[in-house]
Amino acid sequence: MQAISAFKTKFIGDRKFYSRLIAITVPLMVQNMITNFVSLLDNIMVGRVGTEEMTGVAIVNQLLFVYYLAIFGGLAGAGIFTAQFYGKGDDEGIRNTFRFKVWMGAFITAVAIIVFLTNGEQLIHLYLNEETSAGDVGVALSQGLSYMKIIMIGLPAFFMIQVYAGTMRECGKTVAPMVAGIVSVLTNLVLDTLLIFGIGPFPEMGVVGAAIATVIARYVEVAIVVIWCHLHSEQLAFVKGLYRTLLIPRGLLKAITIKGSPLLINEFLWSLGMATVTQCYSIRGMEVIAAINIQNTISNVVNVMVFAMGDAVAIIVGQYLGADRMKEAKDADNKIIFSSVILGIGTMFILFILAVVFPQAYNTTDEVRSLARWFITVQAIFVPQMAILHTCYFTLRSGGKTWLTFVFDSVFIWVIYIPCVFSLCHFTGLNVILIFAIINLIEIIKVIFGLVLVHKNIWMVNIT
Repeated sequence: MQAISAFKTKFIGDRKFYSRLIAITVPLMVQNMITNFVSLLDNIMVGRVGTEEMTGVAIVNQLLFVYYLAIFGGLAGAGIFTAQFYGKGDDEGIRNTFRFKVWMGAFITAVAIIVFLTNGEQLIHLYLNEETSAGDVGVALSQGLSYMKIIMIGLPAFFMIQVYAGTMRECGKTVAPMVAGIVSVLTNLVLDTLLIFGIGPFPEMGVVGAAIATVIARYVEVAIVVIWCHLHSEQLAFVKGLYRTLLIPRGLLKAITIKGSPLLINEFLWSLGMATVTQCYSIRGMEVIAAINIQNTISNVVNVMVFAMGDAVAIIVGQYLGADRMKEAKDADNKIIFSSVILGIGTMFILFILAVVFPQAYNTTDEVRSLARWFITVQAIFVPQMAILHTCYFTLRSGGKTWLTFVFDSVFIWVIYIPCVFSLCHFTGLNVILIFAIINLIEIIKVIFGLVLVHKNIWMVNIT
């Protein structure tokens, strides 16, 4: 009985704790669910056009994933300080972290646009293997290029959304970004339907229509977030005098750079690593890329509950650390990690069911559908493992242990993960599904590493 009581005390929260957790995570879940659901519908719509079109768009989105993660990483260091500044009531500190985010986001976006404009065709071609692909590689390449040229127009809007919405979330305001996200994805959905298939007076534009819809939706979202934020200065005091200057105090700039650089490098290298992993799988044929795209699409929708737990750690634990409430930070972290694992188990069973029916929504070959079904099934098995990894990562990050998160993610993927998947794909005759399972199983090393570091409490630091 004592053991059960101790377990409940450590991992099960009271009504007040779960009320706060729900208040933070539900808006994030809803926003991410709708965003990913519309991405899912967008993906299916493009998939109804053809396998080559879906593959071209999937490759571009894999390349854009590197940019997205670079933005998240570039802003994350300042975000750690934002949450802790909010915890101690320092509005000027929040203003300065916001200004840092603007500079960093603009720089990363400019670099990304230059790279895509000058090397887009070569990057897409890395994922297309004519010898092992049954489809038309030339069509996939041309469709991917058409999609990329338009989608780049929306990158400035994307980074400003992350600057504003991220700062608002770190200050505990999650509803407004959720509403903006809902309006954006509904806009995207309507325009996708009209422009991809050419309904009514609109021309049939295929993947170009999908790109135009996404760009317009992003500018709608950034407009809503910016306007709402500046009209509610009584709730978000940091917006008063926000653009009085874009200069950042040297001491804070140095501190954010020291803490944030590992996150930027980490997110960039990790996302580049995942793009490299996908490229390794592409050696087995264009059909494998199409199937992995289907698996990623449904997994992103279903896993939003697990992902939201990482944001909850960043917000709740970060605010406790900034207020020097270390005992509460540790207690909240234990309970969030446990809640994440429970959600992961539930998500696993949902994916098992969807693995059977979801691939049938695509206008593609039986081979692609079969591969997708097995990819989803294997991924489902490892969702609880992913839940632990995600919350451990954000726990270490909330206390500014960014070099540890660098080892946790980037060092692991480049030293262990990529060499394994490269060797298995290029030098063995193993079935690609078995390779996918082995690569996921390897991450148990990270689970052990993460839990040990969290247990040692080295992340319990007030960095402000």
